[in-house]
Amino acid sequence: MPQLIVRKIEELVVQKLQKMAGEGGISVEEAHRRVLRKALLGEMNAPTIFKDYLQTLPATEKELFKRKRRRS
Repeated sequence: MPQLIVRKIEELVVQKLQKMAGEGGISVEEAHRRVLRKALLGEMNAPTIFKDYLQTLPATEKELFKRKRRRS
């Protein structure tokens, strides 16, 4: 896979990228990839990260398998 090196980035940009990475529990490099992907391809084309998918699931088994009762 190709590599991209970006030089001469404003300190504020680097700080915001580091903050985004820390809040997301990801590396700065991954945060950079996501920003570029979103900016160039849009939200719909971003690949689903398995960790992100897992975080969308209910927290407990009870919630996961909860059935809605039908009214008769």
